[in-house]
Amino acid sequence: MRLLHTMLRVGDMQRSIDFYTKVLGMRLLRSKDYPDGKFTLAFVGYQDEKDGAVIELTHNWGVESYELGTGYGHIALEVDDAYAACERVRERGGKVTREAGPMKHGSTVIAFVEDPDGYKIEFIQANTRAD
Repeated sequence: MRLLHTMLRVGDMQRSIDFYTKVLGMRLLRSKDYPDGKFTLAFVGYQDEKDGAVIELTHNWGVESYELGTGYGHIALEVDDAYAACERVRERGGKVTREAGPMKHGSTVIAFVEDPDGYKIEFIQANTRAD
């Protein structure tokens, strides 16, 4: 078994694709409309689906927003430099919700950004990670 993808429901497909590709640097791997079901799926990631887990963006036609609920946490991305990654997000119009710095009670450098639908993405700086 292996992890294939994480699915997020989004209110505006193009806005979300732009965020994940232009702000976070992922690639749009595939996209398809399902007219009978009135939804669109798009898969984004840093590598091909056969090589690792990706994110499935799901847009249900006619739905502009969702309540995130209290059970969802975040997606974590490893970055070389969390400080520089936050700056790139800001330069590209993204929202940084927790600046890069050591986590509480530890030395791992982390940061959080938010996608257009309010989903949290954590940056974990590779050389500081204390598994």
